[in-house]
Amino acid sequence: MPEAPVDPERTTLYSPADLYDTAAYAHSLDARAYSWSREPHTRDRARIRALHDFGIDEALDAWIVGRHMVGVMGGHAARRGDPSYLDAARLGHTLGRDHVVATGGGPGAMEAANLGAWLASYSPDVLHTAVEELAMVPGFTPSIQDWMVCALTVRAGYDEDRPRATSLGIPTWFYGHEPPNVFCDVVAKYFRNATREAILLEICDAGVVFLPGAAGTVQEVFQDACENYYATPDRVAPMILVGRDYWTAEVPAWPLLRRLAAGRPMEAHIHLVDTVDEVAALIGPGRRA
Repeated sequence: MPEAPVDPERTTLYSPADLYDTAAYAHSLDARAYSWSREPHTRDRARIRALHDFGIDEALDAWIVGRHMVGVMGGHAARRGDPSYLDAARLGHTLGRDHVVATGGGPGAMEAANLGAWLASYSPDVLHTAVEELAMVPGFTPSIQDWMVCALTVRAGYDEDRPRATSLGIPTWFYGHEPPNVFCDVVAKYFRNATREAILLEICDAGVVFLPGAAGTVQEVFQDACENYYATPDRVAPMILVGRDYWTAEVPAWPLLRRLAAGRPMEAHIHLVDTVDEVAALIGPGRRA
């Protein structure tokens, strides 16, 4: 179908430059693909979306070979410069030294973790400066355009000739109103959210860190718990919930997770910590198939 903005025969992952391929976000590939995905359903459109996502599957499978992923899950609402954003950035900065940090590829805590990993070869002071620069436009509302330009300007100000890839984003056009962040080495963007969610958790062989978040993050906690619940002992990956008060009182997912894990091989691999500074020591070397 000539009007489809994406290539159904695509064989590579996206880069941020692919998605933000015009100066105006409204005309970018990302915006055009989202608009197209919202058009009335037809068999031809469904076929193109399915073929596109299959191609992304294959490209991602090839890209992760020889790399170990650690997932960072968290809400899109964290605003640049807020303490929660800085915590996620510091976490990504620490984890990115030894792993590829994989997130949902969107704004908020996801952007912060990808930013931290992307700057893993730089000092913490450089990371703080980058966060301060980004905080000039703290959120993607009311203007995705301003949010995008600010991020691209910050990214352009740092040397991209880094020794290795440290950052992966897996967003979806299902949530196309949330723009993808630009601090990923590669982006595996899907049309189907269910596919994207399952793959994001499945590839995180070194473990998953859950920052405070809303319904989407809670869903990811228990989707990951289900994988670990039925995994063989050698395939269980760490699950680390950050924020003791948040996960026990405000959103009490921890008591249920601990109850599910009782007596299972996963029991020794679930953790509740107070701060992001405690996370790195609990991340595994990478095991899950």
